[in-house]
Amino acid sequence: MASSPSSTPRQAYYALAVLLLAYILSFIDRNVMAVLIGPIRQHFDITDVQYSLLHGFAFSMFYILLGLPIARLADRHNRKWIITIGVFLWSVMTCLCGAARSVTALFLARIGVGVGEAALSPPAFSVLADLFPGEKLARALAIYTLGVTLGGGLAYIIGSAVYEFFAAAGDLHLPLVGATSAWQMTFFAVGAPGFLVVLLLAVMKEPARRGHPVGEAPDTSLRQVWLQLTTHRRAYAGIMGSMSMLAILGLGTMAWYPEFLIRTFGMDRAAAGGQFGLIFIVAGSLGALAGGWSVEPLALRGYRDAPLRIILAVALLWVIPAALAPLAPVEWLAILAAGPIIFFLNSYYAVGVTGLQLITPNHMRAQVSALLLFLTNLFGLALGPSAVALLTDFLFGDDLALRYSLVLLPLLVCPLAALLAWQGLKPYRLAREQDL
Repeated sequence: MASSPSSTPRQAYYALAVLLLAYILSFIDRNVMAVLIGPIRQHFDITDVQYSLLHGFAFSMFYILLGLPIARLADRHNRKWIITIGVFLWSVMTCLCGAARSVTALFLARIGVGVGEAALSPPAFSVLADLFPGEKLARALAIYTLGVTLGGGLAYIIGSAVYEFFAAAGDLHLPLVGATSAWQMTFFAVGAPGFLVVLLLAVMKEPARRGHPVGEAPDTSLRQVWLQLTTHRRAYAGIMGSMSMLAILGLGTMAWYPEFLIRTFGMDRAAAGGQFGLIFIVAGSLGALAGGWSVEPLALRGYRDAPLRIILAVALLWVIPAALAPLAPVEWLAILAAGPIIFFLNSYYAVGVTGLQLITPNHMRAQVSALLLFLTNLFGLALGPSAVALLTDFLFGDDLALRYSLVLLPLLVCPLAALLAWQGLKPYRLAREQDL
């Protein structure tokens, strides 16, 4: 399908709405395992570390590796259909997680979820950058990244409710699958809505690309991308490095905080997931919008390095609630204290993505965005959940010490994130001065 010569505001906001819905479902499908830790561990008789490999490593290994080649396709070919194929694939693979009869089968299905989701964000960032002018891009990306908070929160709420529903009903017998337990039915339930999104994507229009004349074939070679990155290496390192460190804290916390509530306070699994999910939606949405809306006022005051300034502030402030919340002495305080953690968790992402778009030529944006996702997921998905599990299993050697693992994590990563953001401020300003 050829790009449309122009896009109307209606088309732009339709695309934003559909991409947001896809992003919400992607986070539901990838994070629903966080409320199924106990049943999955019991079913397969595995440890925290083994579970973390299913939750983080299996999903991230190909999600990370395929992001860059898919982004190269997105910089040269129809982005809508790349996204559509990706949504279809991860929906199928989420359902197959429910059909798993062994740890190996579940591991392979989680890989498939990661493969499909790798096709979403890099092309989506590129599409939105073509649909919305520069002054409105941060807000559009902030709305898109609400998918993190809405999807992440709904994963806990819906996942917990669906699990409890099927647990009360007992094992079901499905055609071709056989006896299916509650945690397996949960995967079927959250995977199915993705097929509706496929239909909505099919009628979305592919926007014309900004930044080069129609019909001109820009140089999208890896050499040119590498030249762009190395020319402004400290600016890119400031954004990508700081966001990668913060991703370790964010994704590690998302994976384990409900389980901390269960282990420490003896909360019911559905209550822990539901209450954490509600806090995640409210505080996370406020954080995402606050971050996205903060760029324009700073830019209007002349701060060309506004995205990095915001990331630096997040790194310095986030460490306080992240280190204190797991030490809460009572259940209700631990739940409320999750609010500031989640606010900061979701406040910097759209800001960082916007910062990349502003210093990257159009025909490289998907690839550079994919590199950002490569790094944030390499550190966040692959290391975040596992870092917490390793601290719990090997440093403390006690499942009930999970709270202390969550305390230690921000003390290790937030100072590194702040340092990387600070060193990138001046180089970023210089990169913004270049005419892209």
